[in-house]
Amino acid sequence: MSKSLQKQTTASGFILPSIHALPPFFTLQLHPPSQASQTAHWTRLILSYARHRRLFTLRLEDAEVPGGEWDEIFHNSRINRRLKPTHLAFLLSTMVEQGQAIWDPPKQNRVVLLHWRLPEEWAEVLHEWATSTGQLNTILTFYEITDPPIDSAMSGIPTSLLRRAISILSKTGRAQIIEGAEGGGVRFFAPSGKP
Repeated sequence: MSKSLQKQTTASGFILPSIHALPPFFTLQLHPPSQASQTAHWTRLILSYARHRRLFTLRLEDAEVPGGEWDEIFHNSRINRRLKPTHLAFLLSTMVEQGQAIWDPPKQNRVVLLHWRLPEEWAEVLHEWATSTGQLNTILTFYEITDPPIDSAMSGIPTSLLRRAISILSKTGRAQIIEGAEGGGVRFFAPSGKP
């Protein structure tokens, strides 16, 4: 295998797949089967990188920011290639269509909230966090969840995603949203049938 096609490790410790070293990977393919394959590779790369770096949002402008949070995957200096904003726009639209992201805020097409964990998965992580930290039957503000004194799986989660996770837990009787003047909060409950 040529040196340029080997997997590379970025400064943040993320391992780039070997396809990242191929110049055509950075050019939107027009042939439908090639485009579908390329899009699937980019989607996996974006979601796994976002999970690695705990990045929740992706903006169209991120394709053009040298040294930005996403530059490690959107730019390959070894082959002098950068993902173009038009290609990223196509990827974002596809990810939204496939349920791997949502436009956030809604009614625009420049910024997405990435689903490297689905809202249903976040709901389970959130309830497990509340249970393991002894927070059942306690009212917590959203701020206390997203910015806890000790880093947790919930640290930094956007409020819109937190609300969706809480809503899922509410439908199963494991949480209740408490609306308040300071942004609201939540009370968690043990699953029904458990003490």
